[in-house]
Amino acid sequence: MKRLSRRDFLKTSTAAALLLGTSGSALAQQGVGRGDKFDLVIKGGEVLDPSQNLRTKIDIGIKNAVVAALAPNIAADQSAQTIEAKGKLVTAGLVDLHAHVYPQGSAIGLPADELAPYMAATTYISAGDAGSNNFSAFKHYILAQSRCRIYGFLHISAIGLAGFPVGECLNIDYCNVDLASKTLAENRDVLLGMKVRQSATIVGKNGLEPLKRALAAAKQSGTKGRVMVHIGGVPGRLGELLELLRPGDIVSHIFSSNGNDVVQNGKVLAEAFEAKKRGVIMDVAHGGGSFDYTVAEPAIQQGLLPDCISSDIHGFSANSPGKPFLPWVMSKFWNMGFKLEEVVAMATVNPAKIIDKVDKLGTLQVGAPADVSIFEVVEGPVKFVDTRNNSREGNRYLKPVQVIRAGRPFGGPYPAPFMYP
Repeated sequence: MKRLSRRDFLKTSTAAALLLGTSGSALAQQGVGRGDKFDLVIKGGEVLDPSQNLRTKIDIGIKNAVVAALAPNIAADQSAQTIEAKGKLVTAGLVDLHAHVYPQGSAIGLPADELAPYMAATTYISAGDAGSNNFSAFKHYILAQSRCRIYGFLHISAIGLAGFPVGECLNIDYCNVDLASKTLAENRDVLLGMKVRQSATIVGKNGLEPLKRALAAAKQSGTKGRVMVHIGGVPGRLGELLELLRPGDIVSHIFSSNGNDVVQNGKVLAEAFEAKKRGVIMDVAHGGGSFDYTVAEPAIQQGLLPDCISSDIHGFSANSPGKPFLPWVMSKFWNMGFKLEEVVAMATVNPAKIIDKVDKLGTLQVGAPADVSIFEVVEGPVKFVDTRNNSREGNRYLKPVQVIRAGRPFGGPYPAPFMYP
């Protein structure tokens, strides 16, 4: 093989650079030719980070996939790329505690990355899409190929949600404690615990047995995993279900009105308050059929407040009138009287603490993952609809503008070379 002379090598390199469109700026993005301090700077936005009690106009400097600086004015020549966020609200990347992001393997799952323009989320928790029988494909073909960060709850039913709309716990033999505990133990890097849907249409004559098996599997795994339980139309007494839950377990759809709800005869169940007091987590999980203003309003007025706001986004709920895209659900609570800081906390730092696998996730602290969501705050009359066609008038909402995951934006400006984090 003929060796290239230095002159030939330079000619070849120059031609390649021209062919690929590699400019000095692009070379700087690759760490070549310039000593830029930051890979990306988000300039001029109103940064809201409840974890730091921070709400101010400030620039964010990102380097090597983490937040490297928060400063009043980072000069343009200090970064390879800049996103102008003047007049926009900037938060940590949203963390969706309850979503369905197992396309092809779950009957209702959607691709997490395709949801970015609508959800502004950078981290998703798969709420029982996979059971033990189809978890391996979820881990190797979905999690491994997603730009968004994904963790999951393993369904106690071995088939997960592959059988939807047929209830996955109608046959109790699918709820195999040994199999579920083994899967959870062997995949504790991405699994947070067990999931069970406890509606009568899903469990049939099995009553609370699926939940009891989910609790047993979590304990047997030795992982200290949580149990996430879907309520709404629960067979038997809801209070009995709530009494089974341990500190750190999660109640999904707390404002559902599918029968046997947390508000009965106008009052919040005593067992719901007792569960909240001992550390059971209350999650909104809006979805396509699980958020009713006529339950939420009296519950909140009486003091049963949500810990997290999540979407329960999936192939059916995404097409429903309630529009359970996470920023829209957050906007509903903002217009119900919650402070914006509270709403953002319930969709960032609060669920991140529940995940407890990534340092400073859900924050914009220096050293935190460079996951950022940028919104336009739209002022003016707006109508919100719940999942029972009850409507409420509002005067503002959050509109996603851009999402950055690990320092790399979805859409432009495109880093070079482009790759998944």
